[in-house]
Amino acid sequence: MSTAEQIIALVKSHVDGDDKRFLSVASQVAAREARQGHTNVAQEIKKLIEKARNQEPHFHAAPDPLHLNLPVPQPKGELAGLISVSLPHERLSQMVLPEVVEQKLQRVLLEQKQQQLLRAHNLSPRRKVLLVGPPGSGKTMTAHALAGELDLPLMTILLEGVITKYMGETAAKLRLIFEAMSSTKGVYLFDEFDAIGARRSATNDVGEIRRVLNSFLQLLEQDASHSLVIAATNHPEMLDSALFRRFDDVITYQLPDEQVIGRILKSRLAPFDTKGVKWIQATQAALGLSHAEVSRAAEEAAKMAVLAGHTRIQTSELVQALQDRKSGQG
Repeated sequence: MSTAEQIIALVKSHVDGDDKRFLSVASQVAAREARQGHTNVAQEIKKLIEKARNQEPHFHAAPDPLHLNLPVPQPKGELAGLISVSLPHERLSQMVLPEVVEQKLQRVLLEQKQQQLLRAHNLSPRRKVLLVGPPGSGKTMTAHALAGELDLPLMTILLEGVITKYMGETAAKLRLIFEAMSSTKGVYLFDEFDAIGARRSATNDVGEIRRVLNSFLQLLEQDASHSLVIAATNHPEMLDSALFRRFDDVITYQLPDEQVIGRILKSRLAPFDTKGVKWIQATQAALGLSHAEVSRAAEEAAKMAVLAGHTRIQTSELVQALQDRKSGQG
């Protein structure tokens, strides 16, 4: 292979994100230089190749199928079974949240966006957040919205790949994830976090679970990356008390009250004719449902209107959709 062909191959492999091919061609270049008597050059190339192999990145860039101009970091090697990557486009403005929750999230966003200013004064931005609350209350969507607001990839931790039955293996996989946080900035979501953070004193606990929790506590404490770490759980009572001290913020989500329910319904039904809707009757019918269930009921009522050939939302149909959600029929 000529020098020109090798250069073309190097550039092509770099553009394609094919690190193995890139290093293979580089090795050929080193061998060619050695044959021509350029020993120092060959040795320098070999050292760089060895260094690259020892510091292989956890992610490689791949095209975003929806936005071809944006690279999507894709996990490599063992990390591929531990992290799912997406590029969310949600925004906090799309969510209906209690004022106290929204204020806390806006504070996280502000400190993330101004983290260079804070670090210049030896201050650390909020970047470790624990979300607790019932299912469907908006915890997972919050992670998507924060990633969307910050234009960062959402790295969802695949717990089924992390937690294994083998001694010590889970802790090693957690360490790999935390190493990735330093090499690839993103929003890292540990959903169903109680699977990792369960109390060490639990009666059904085993030694391996204690070791996993201890490893997570150490890794979280030592983590100094610029990534945003979000843990979410439906069962805060199951979490070890030591965990709460490791997070910069603990944000509690509740089932929506009448005011929040009204905002959810009006937001979801905004494109339709709701002039005749009795909102008090509808919000009272929705009490006890989660944010997600109220949204789905609103969508059901909208579909009934469209299929009936109009865009007018009927109170009776909306109330029925909400009651179906309560009875598990929706």
